[in-house]
Amino acid sequence: MRDIHEKFMLRALSLARKGVGKTAPNPAVGCIIVRDGVIVGEGWHRKAGTPHAEVHALAQAGDAARGADVYVTLEPCAHHGKTPPCAKALIKTGVGRVFIGMVDPNPKVNGGGMAMLLAAGISVKSGILEEECRRLNEPFIKHVTTGRPFVILKSALTLDGKIATATGDSRWITNDRSRRYVHKLRSQMDAVMVGGRTVLADDPQLTSRVPGGKDPIRVVVDSSLRIPLNARLLHLHSSAPTLIATTSGDEAKISRLEAAGAEVLRCSGYHGHVDLDDLLRQLGERGVQSVLLEGGRELAGSALHRGIIDKFLLFYAPKIIGGEGLDPFAGPGAERIDGALRLTRIRTRRFGDDILVEGYPEAACSQV
Repeated sequence: MRDIHEKFMLRALSLARKGVGKTAPNPAVGCIIVRDGVIVGEGWHRKAGTPHAEVHALAQAGDAARGADVYVTLEPCAHHGKTPPCAKALIKTGVGRVFIGMVDPNPKVNGGGMAMLLAAGISVKSGILEEECRRLNEPFIKHVTTGRPFVILKSALTLDGKIATATGDSRWITNDRSRRYVHKLRSQMDAVMVGGRTVLADDPQLTSRVPGGKDPIRVVVDSSLRIPLNARLLHLHSSAPTLIATTSGDEAKISRLEAAGAEVLRCSGYHGHVDLDDLLRQLGERGVQSVLLEGGRELAGSALHRGIIDKFLLFYAPKIIGGEGLDPFAGPGAERIDGALRLTRIRTRRFGDDILVEGYPEAACSQV
């Protein structure tokens, strides 16, 4: 059974989730203010450059915030950015205690907010539902500590582990509910990435198709620039750009792609293909915090081999292809079971008859 502090932090987390996908480069944060066991103020960070969660909650609480308890999913900031420090706002209001989900990994904060509160005589406790708070802001944490985006591999599979038939047919393995969830996920991500062969085979748009949602940056990994100029993702009415990562020096094709509205990223090579590590570095330098890797199997196999996948989302449908159907990862795999990549922190979720398996690569086995 959860204690009262965890119950209040759960409410703060539910508020924070409203901002997921809308606050970059800032994290999603939720805050509630509690007086005599009753919530008197709530807030969440809604968009970068606007007031933070604590400011919204304090405004709603008004005078009731003095001496009250504050529950916030992330350590209050202690530095001036586009908005003033939230720690100072809490001190000025005279709150009594502050309960924090996790310490801010941003070097500009990283304990500074707690130190400021403690120096003002305010009681501080951190680490309440810390794992849930970290899951909420995985992309922010990865980017602010490494400069690289957080990479999520999404794949739709049959129960026998196939992503397509031997002829390449894959529409549709999963059901409508699973696909709607993926579109919602796209709207929360900074970028979605596919390989050049996926564009040739499926001609995807890679938009979110969520009412009121945003489209992610579209990234096509196309080492030899085989993408056709009539590909749909080059002719979309979307505010998000299309980036094509390549090692090709075909200046004529590059000029035609750029004339069509795409931006071509020249990347280092790795065994004759785009060096995914260099690509992620370039995306990170652009402020991209999260990448949804959707296909195809060559790109997924390369990402698996290079150890760049931070999280797996595997949607299993109750179907069997059998025979020579395609598996999700091309290239060499583990030769022995004890060399296989193991996933940890497993969670499952149902979408009708489909089952989503979510997991993280074990730190000790980051590469196959």
